Order: sequence, then structure tokens, then C-alpha cells
Amino acid sequence: MNNYSLFSEKPMTHLNYKHLHYFWVVAQEGSITRAAERLGVAVQTISGQLSLLERQIGKALFNAQGRGLVLSEAGRIALGYADQIFQLGDALIDAVQHSDGESTLRLRAGISDGIPKLLAYRLLSTVTSMPADVRLICDEGEFETLLADLALHRLDVVLTDRPAPVGGNLKVFNTRLGEFATGLFATQALAGQYQGEFPASLNGAPMLLPTRHNALRGRIDRWLEQTGIRPKIVGEFEDSALLTTFGRGGLGIFPAPFALADQVAAQLDAQPLGAMTGVSEHIYAISSERRIRHPAVEALCAAAPLGAPEPRV
Repeated sequence: MNNYSLFSEKPMTHLNYKHLHYFWVVAQEGSITRAAERLGVAVQTISGQLSLLERQIGKALFNAQGRGLVLSEAGRIALGYADQIFQLGDALIDAVQHSDGESTLRLRAGISDGIPKLLAYRLLSTVTSMPADVRLICDEGEFETLLADLALHRLDVVLTDRPAPVGGNLKVFNTRLGEFATGLFATQALAGQYQGEFPASLNGAPMLLPTRHNALRGRIDRWLEQTGIRPKIVGEFEDSALLTTFGRGGLGIFPAPFALADQVAAQLDAQPLGAMTGVSEHIYAISSERRIRHPAVEALCAAAPLGAPEPRV
């Protein structure tokens, strides 16, 4: 009788998670060059790591398409597992950090630079009133940059003025937190000049507006067109905090949510001139799809005045 087994044992293959992470980012970006820029590494480094991963798996993960890459069938299967691996890995870190009697819960929130900061404060106060101790770590930036950080699990939630786009490899929940009616505000000196018969009194008035990248700007432009008002636009701002700073300085009339009229009066020394009928600020919370959702994100979304989340994209 032979002394060796009838069944030969297949050597155990250990997956290199760094190689997998590079693959995951390339799949999201659709290009090795863009992935290298996002990760801050050389293109050659990512190409080499992908080759090693494909050699280990024994399948090509991408096919060339024009100047970009598309996932092969094996790549689509691998991406599904990679999504779950990195989501669970992030949940593991959170769980370990909050173990051993640690009572402080960290929430890493990204705030889109276009939404009013007073409104972001009001929404996030729901989280700070939770029974558990919560430490907020807030970052501000452009919509696309914040979504990229969410994909890399550097953020738990993004507050923004629009939902995440449909399609792509980013799996997220869009939760509509509310619509906030918007009005026009001004310092006392400006209000004295333009507080006549609203809105006709605004013709020729100096006005500060968000840039056209902001979803609110389109609604304001339509309102101005419908009412026939032609103000003098003296400033356009990507950052809402900068817009209100100039408004507080008296450079022009500026938009703000009516729900925050008391805070605008107290912090910006400005008073409402009137409502822009049909114009409202839409605020969304975008969070990653995870098996274990962050309890502070759950609390934020559960407090949304407009109910259930929109369909997953």
C-alpha cells in the first residue's frame, strides 16, 4: 500500500489585500491613471500589482476598451467580493475602536461646500443628541471629492444638495433629509433700501448667489425669470460659508433657509426680505451600503422629516 494520500492537497493561496485594494480602486475609476492619481502612487506600481493579482487568481480582471478599462466577467465577480471585504473591514475597525468600554462613537461626516453650514449644524445636532457620546469629525469639500472619500471609507456619511448619481460601481444609499424653503436676507442697511414691495423692489439690487454648480442656483434663476426680477449679481460663490460672510459684510442680498431665520439674524446680523416661492434647499445624506450600518448615520437618516430613503443606486 502506498504511504502517500490518494488525494493531493492543493496549496493554500493567501490573497494579498493590497493588490485587491488597487484592483478595487481601478474598477471604480475605470482607469489605472485615475486610480494612481487618487491613491497617490505611480501608474507602474498599480499595473504591477494588478498583474500579480491576475496571476494569482488565474483570470484576467479587466478588458481594454478604448483608452479605458472595463471589468471582465471574472472582474465583476471579484468586485462584488471586494466591495463586501472592504465594507466589513471598515466595520471591523469601528467595532474594535468602540470596544473595551469605549463609549465615544466617531462619525466622520463630509459636508458639501455648497450647502449652508447653519443647516448642516442643525441636521447633525440630531446625532449629537444621541444617548451615546458622539465625536464629530467633519470635512468640507466638493461633491465628487467627498463621494470618492466615502468610497474609500474615509467618511461615514456625506451631506449634500443632490443625490449620488445612478450607475457606476459606488453602492450607496441616498436619504433625503428634507426640503427647506429659501428666502432672501440682507443686513439692516441694505434691507432699508430694498424692503419695499417685494419682490419688485429687488430690481437692480446687489445680490450674492451660489455658482451654477450648486443645485439651488438653477431654482433661483428660474424664480428670477418667472418674477421678471433683474438684480445686479455682484458675487457668485462655490462655498456657502464664503457667500454668507460677504452677505454679513453688506456686499449684497443673499439666499438662506427660512427655517434658520433666527440663526441668520444672530450670527449674520441679517433679516429676511421675503420668500422665493417654489425655491427650496434639498439636502441628502449619502452613506455606504454596508452589512453593519453606522448607528449615528442610522440616527441621522431616521430623523429625516421626509421619511424613507430613496432607492439604492
